[in-house]
Amino acid sequence: MLAFLIKRFANAIFVMLSVSFIAFMIFRFVGDPVELMLNEQATQAQRDDLRAKLGLDRPFAIQYGTFVANAAKGDFGISFRNQQDVLAMIAERFPATFELVIVATIISLVVGIPMGVITAIRRQTWYAEAMQFTSIIGISLPSFVVGIGLILIFSVWLGWFPAFGRGETVQIGWWSTGLLTQSGRMSIILPALSLSLFQITLVMRLVRAEMLEVLRSDFIKFARARGIPARAIHFRHALRNCLMPVVTMTAMQIGGLIAFALVTETVFQWPGMGLLFIQAVTFVDVPIMAAYLCIVALIFVLLNTIVDVTYAVIDPRLRGADN
Repeated sequence: MLAFLIKRFANAIFVMLSVSFIAFMIFRFVGDPVELMLNEQATQAQRDDLRAKLGLDRPFAIQYGTFVANAAKGDFGISFRNQQDVLAMIAERFPATFELVIVATIISLVVGIPMGVITAIRRQTWYAEAMQFTSIIGISLPSFVVGIGLILIFSVWLGWFPAFGRGETVQIGWWSTGLLTQSGRMSIILPALSLSLFQITLVMRLVRAEMLEVLRSDFIKFARARGIPARAIHFRHALRNCLMPVVTMTAMQIGGLIAFALVTETVFQWPGMGLLFIQAVTFVDVPIMAAYLCIVALIFVLLNTIVDVTYAVIDPRLRGADN
C-alpha cells in the first residue's frame, strides 16, 4: 500500500509540473503585458524598466523555476494589472465558483437520477423517449447558448430571476456566501442550471445503463420470483446497487465543473475564478492565468488521487494492478 501511495503522489507531482510548464510555454505567446500596462506615450526606457521590475527580462528557465519554487510555498506572485497578491484574489473568488459548482452538482443528481431510473424501467413510454431526446439536446448545446437562452426566457421575458451577478452576499470569516440571502439564492439558480445541464445528461445516461444491467442480474430475478413489489425492487435493490459509479463519476466531475465554469461565469458575469481568468487573459495577466491553471490542475489531481486510493482500499487487487 505504501508503494502504491508513493507512486500515486509521484504521478500527481509530475502532472502538476507538466501543467505549469505547458502553461508557461503558452503564455509566452499570448502577448506582452508591458504593452498593455503602459500607454502609447511611454518611452522604451520605461518599458524596459517595467519589464525588469516584473522579471520578464530574465530567461524562461529562470522565470519558470522561480514560479515553481514560489508556488510550492503558496506564493503565486503579484497581479500585473491589479498589483495585488494573486492567491488572495483567487481565494476571494473561490467561494463564488465553489457554491456554483456545488449547487449545479446537487441539481444534476436530483434531476438526473430520477430521469435515469424512469428511462430504464419505462423504456417503451413516450415520456422516457422524450427524456432521451432531451438529453441529446442537453449534451449537444454549448454552455454559452444554454446560458443566453435561460437569460432570455427567465430574465428578459418572464423576469423571474436576475440576469447577472451574485446578488447580496454574507461574509463568514474569509468565506463569502450568497446562499443565506434571498437575492443570492435567486441569482445562483440560472447559472447553476446552465452549468448542470451537461452533468444531468451524464448522470441520467449512467444511471440508465447501470439500472438496465442490474435489472438483468440473477438477484433481481430471484426478488421478482419471491413476489417482492416492483417499487421495492427498483428503488431499494436495483437503484442502491447502481449508485456507486454515479457517486464516483460525480466526484471526479467536480473538477471539470470548476474548470469549465468559466464559460457560465462569463455569460452570467458571476464573480468567480473563471471570470477572473477570462479577465486575466484579456490583459495578459500571466501570474493569474498560471495560478488559475495550477489550482484547477491541483483540484483534478487531488480528486483523482482520492478516488484511486479509495478504490485501492476497497479492492486490494488494484494496488498491484500497475506493477
